[in-house]
Amino acid sequence: MTDVTSPTDLVPAPRAVRGPTRPGVELTPGTTLWAGPGTETTERWLRSTLGPALGLPLLPGPEDAPGGLRLRIDGTLAPEAYRLAVAADRGIEITGGGAAGVFWGAQTLRQLLGPDAFRRAPVRPGRTRDIPHRTIEDAPRLRWRGLMLDVARHFMPKDGVLRYLDLMAAHKLNVLHFHLTDDQGWRIEIQRYPRLTEVGSWRARTKVGHRASPLWDDKPHGGHYTQDDIREIVAYAAERHISVVPEIDVPGHSQAAIAAYPELGNSDVVDTASLTVWDTWGINPNVLAPTDNTLRFYEGVLEEVLDLFPADAGPFSPFVHIGGDECVKDQWRASDTAQKQLGNLGLADEEALQSWFVGHFDRWLTARGRRLIGWDEILEGGLAPGAAVSSWRGYAAGVTAARAGHDVVMCPEQQVYLDHRQDAGPDEPVPIGYVRTLEDVYRFEPVPAELTPEETARVLGTQANVWTEVMEDQGRVDYQTFPRLAALAEVAWSDLPAPADRDFAGFERRMEAHYRRLDALGVAYRPPTGPLPWQRRPGVLGRPIDGPPPHR
Repeated sequence: MTDVTSPTDLVPAPRAVRGPTRPGVELTPGTTLWAGPGTETTERWLRSTLGPALGLPLLPGPEDAPGGLRLRIDGTLAPEAYRLAVAADRGIEITGGGAAGVFWGAQTLRQLLGPDAFRRAPVRPGRTRDIPHRTIEDAPRLRWRGLMLDVARHFMPKDGVLRYLDLMAAHKLNVLHFHLTDDQGWRIEIQRYPRLTEVGSWRARTKVGHRASPLWDDKPHGGHYTQDDIREIVAYAAERHISVVPEIDVPGHSQAAIAAYPELGNSDVVDTASLTVWDTWGINPNVLAPTDNTLRFYEGVLEEVLDLFPADAGPFSPFVHIGGDECVKDQWRASDTAQKQLGNLGLADEEALQSWFVGHFDRWLTARGRRLIGWDEILEGGLAPGAAVSSWRGYAAGVTAARAGHDVVMCPEQQVYLDHRQDAGPDEPVPIGYVRTLEDVYRFEPVPAELTPEETARVLGTQANVWTEVMEDQGRVDYQTFPRLAALAEVAWSDLPAPADRDFAGFERRMEAHYRRLDALGVAYRPPTGPLPWQRRPGVLGRPIDGPPPHR
């Protein structure tokens, strides 16, 4: 009895599938695994993940073993490209242009083996799996295929982060943008400044729903990652060819840090010693003081961050995200200290003062062989050539950045903010922002049409952003993220036509098979028919809107 998936049911869709439909290779407990030089990460993953799911030991064997599984690198292919060939006389061969390409080929093999391959132990012992004779040739469209995970608003324990790295790998996503600090919590241990986690990692209570909601959860909320937790997360990601890009938010979104170290705030304007970690949502007026002391403090933070997130852990590991968005300047306008700094620097206004702040860390990171990336507000006032931009307020900033010679990650909130509601129906839990359905995400186009070919090369790729103000646990994160992340993964990976010409009906058909994979992985996704009774949140006020929403 066999249980395999058709090559036409893959998500994301591959570029080319060729070959007749006839028996190819039968996987059995005797199937051997040969791994050529440079394919060790995939070899380990196959034995630790795919093998246990199907009860296959995948013992080492010779390269020419009949019916065996072989991994090899062919430098004539692009680094993330792969070729998966199945033939009765050759067995199964995964060839990649680099180690990452081999790994993505193994992810495709897993999908071909059916939903049981996504479990942690065999559920149908003895079932054979005859993979038909096929050759799949594939390569990603975009280099940066990411997920921004906000663990500051609601903390996600380490095991949850590792689980999301596995979910990303299953969808051929390769960048985790790790949002570690904000007004509502500081989540990374900094040994030089222990109060950042002693004080800044927890809040006394939490607003339930939108900030206008009258509801509160009076249970303290908190948590943080130790430095060894971070090292583990980065290493686990690297084994799956995922780069982790940390975000340390400055100069706004910083009340948790100010609560821990009041001297970081504008203490001549507000009693910073009385501030606590923020317990509600929105744009916070308490921002960092634009002083040399603040710069020195965050240099100390970033020195430890650079050690924890080494530049050689993945192709995008040199990047460090510094936020830079939604910095309200009211306190700077009222602060004698800020105004003196502005005058000493010969700057025109408070906007230029933020540009000075961002520019300092741009130069500081560049001097250490790293690259700054920030939300699109950092464009205001000019950027050094090596800085990159996360374009969140729409397409315009991404176009501006690309034309100015900056690399861009397209993540406009109007399309790929997954905290936004998936349907206009009354049962949708905590309705936030725009209605963005699975089809809307599938028709998202990350590369602005008005760019020239040279400017288009500046678009590194795209990512979905998962802000967690109204996602208090793993089930809520799953519900908002899936299945829409599967659509974003196909947009980023597959060579799709223009949005209006995309075959969404075909994608929905392929998702029928993919839902079974998500079920096997235990993902609490939104069903196509709407939320299940326990996924609803009756009575919790959201933020339904028609026009452009505020960020976060």
